[in-house]
Amino acid sequence: MRWNDLSDERCSLARTLAVIGDRWTLLILRDAFLRVRRFEDFQSRLGIARRVLTERLTGLVADGVLEKVVYSDRPLRHEYRLTDKGLALYPVVLSLVHWGDTYYDDGSGPPMRHTHKACGHDFRSVLTCSECGDPVDARGVIAREG
Repeated sequence: MRWNDLSDERCSLARTLAVIGDRWTLLILRDAFLRVRRFEDFQSRLGIARRVLTERLTGLVADGVLEKVVYSDRPLRHEYRLTDKGLALYPVVLSLVHWGDTYYDDGSGPPMRHTHKACGHDFRSVLTCSECGDPVDARGVIAREG
């Protein structure tokens, strides 16, 4: 199966992976959440080839995850900002980061800590039930056809 064929699957995970499943795309999203917005900044931070970065940014804009916004008229320059759709990916990216912190710790602890502004505490992502508020894990869920 081709990568872009995933968008035609009757599976939400497959359709999501068609948009964000590429390693460069996930790293671009990570940096976007760290408030990187300009092409040159993405390129220098990631060490990604310009052609690959252009393709990934174009795809994220086409899918409505990022929007291209003019920040200079002379010369014409754009930056990339997360849309509401893109911001909704934050829990996904943060969960992957925290999973990596747990299972790929080199002994020096997490490379970055996340602090909740409202309470001032560092936190770890936890999936909870939207109805009762209890934590949810793979053993506590039954998946049914929708």
